[in-house]
Amino acid sequence: MSENELGGNVAAAQTGRLVLLRHGQTVWSESGQHTGRTNIPLTSVGEQQALAAGERLRAAFPEGFGEGCVFASPLKRAQQTARLAGFDQVATLDDIAEWDYGRAEGRTRQTVSDMAGFDWDVWRDGPTSLPEFMNADWQETLPGGERVQVHAGAGESLNDAAARACDVIGKVVPFVESGKDVLLVAHAHILRILTSQWIGLDPGFGRLLRLDTAHYSVLSLYKGDRVIERWNC
Repeated sequence: MSENELGGNVAAAQTGRLVLLRHGQTVWSESGQHTGRTNIPLTSVGEQQALAAGERLRAAFPEGFGEGCVFASPLKRAQQTARLAGFDQVATLDDIAEWDYGRAEGRTRQTVSDMAGFDWDVWRDGPTSLPEFMNADWQETLPGGERVQVHAGAGESLNDAAARACDVIGKVVPFVESGKDVLLVAHAHILRILTSQWIGLDPGFGRLLRLDTAHYSVLSLYKGDRVIERWNC
């Protein structure tokens, strides 16, 4: 092996990875109700999924994640997932809260389409396309008896969510470039949008990335490019 090849391998080995973990199952992830900012907890199945995700992550990353390199969305389902997965030292990062679905919040795609009067699609049309008469606030009682407050308001555009994701990337890239592995525990849509921004594509590309509950993905640097190393593990 030449000196240049050796030097390249050492440099590659010093590069960290960005690991994305989606939270475990919730009642609404099963029902198809849009769950943006509603502070809904995990189901018992979701709790078991989070425990299993922690085991998979420890197997894949036996050296773990360094101090100050584990972040979670402020929402309960992400915080629970991080804790159950075995991460005690978790910093809350507001910018990885889920996409604000606005007037679609707490409603299925079919319900939103029926109310809006057109075949609505979150990726194509976005929350801000929905009419103001859909604004609402209510309390919903979950099967376990817990009551959650639901707010269906203006929401945010796909581009606004992508801008938040870019801010997150700006915060974590210095860790990754210095050789540290970083874990983000968050939500399906914002993590898919973040991935689109990591690889330099339109945020709408995120719709093509399936990310199941309590599954993780790995983003990294390869020969100077930001790449997807593993997906939906």
